[in-house]
Amino acid sequence: MKTPNTDQIKGQWKQHVGDAKTAWGKLTEDEYLQAEGQQEKLVGLVQERYAITRDAAQKQVKEFMDKHNF
Repeated sequence: MKTPNTDQIKGQWKQHVGDAKTAWGKLTEDEYLQAEGQQEKLVGLVQERYAITRDAAQKQVKEFMDKHNF
């Protein structure tokens, strides 16, 4: 299976940002744009905004990414 490049991930992210807003409503539009589908950035934002452990944030983001085929 081919690993998607950065442009492909950004394109997929733009398609699924609405789903991300549903999953993490406390994040702002700017934060979603900042993340651009980059898993580690999103993990940090979720961890900070929801005051949860890094492991919990990683689990949530991984499940989201897997569900949306990132």
